[in-house]
Amino acid sequence: MRIKTPTLIAATTTVFALWAGGLSAAPRQDIPQRAANAPGGQAFARQISSVSDDERESLIREQLTAGNIPQFLRHLVPVRLRSQLPDQSLELVVCAAPDYLAVGSDDDFVLMPMRLSTALSTASLYGFTLPTTRIVDAINAQAAVHLAPHPLPAGPQMRSTAYSLLHNELVGEQRTALGASLGDLIAGDKKDLVLTNRLRSHLDRVAIYGWHLDNGKPIQSLSTVHGWRYADYSHGARLISTQVFVNGISRSIFDVMQDHRLASILSDEGVIGDAIGLIETLNARAGAAMAAVVQDLIPRLAGSAENH
Repeated sequence: MRIKTPTLIAATTTVFALWAGGLSAAPRQDIPQRAANAPGGQAFARQISSVSDDERESLIREQLTAGNIPQFLRHLVPVRLRSQLPDQSLELVVCAAPDYLAVGSDDDFVLMPMRLSTALSTASLYGFTLPTTRIVDAINAQAAVHLAPHPLPAGPQMRSTAYSLLHNELVGEQRTALGASLGDLIAGDKKDLVLTNRLRSHLDRVAIYGWHLDNGKPIQSLSTVHGWRYADYSHGARLISTQVFVNGISRSIFDVMQDHRLASILSDEGVIGDAIGLIETLNARAGAAMAAVVQDLIPRLAGSAENH
């Protein structure tokens, strides 16, 4: 599927809905305005606290697609990367969301763990993608606010909504203590869902990386251990614009990923060829399963509405 050619270059460092090409043949969509009756983060968390993992994922995707996303996440922050080669003098600017995807409003939001397929489909819907490990490192190095990672005790409860809420509260307390403002570039609160060549041979997995300590070392090295359905409280999805700037010149991030001269600026792995095809393949494997969940949910939700 081809990458669309940008038709509008706006203030990329401030406008989250800038179009820089998308992954879908459908017309580009800006993130819809958050509906006045959209549930806040806490209310939504209660809504998904007693449903199955598949149902929860479907409901998360529904809220993100409807635009139930805090306003502060709709503004991007520039992150600069430089060539690692001595004979190159290149600066590449990536535009990143200041924090991880969340459901709710600025006053009431929950940083929302989600499956890789949900993160990728949300990103592609709005003309974004996920970071590479090198972008994650750059965000950590340039963040205005560094939170101390706060791992919770391991166990089956890691995947529960209750754990996500507890961790969200701990992150919020740190933000307040540090005087962080909404829209500041934040690091240290989550591990990142990332794009990596490893996924080509692990299409049934999720790739995670990061959660940097004060010394700059990540708690989580690049891992594809978990299956594609896995998500726990420590995972976050940070949106990255698909438009980047190489020495001030606009380029598609996907073109740069497969450019042998430039790819190492974005990726520690070097070239990530046909990233769009990789994303589509990952989503296709999850799509059928999630469609079945949605079809199952419709009559059940209808019955629940009638009973109320």
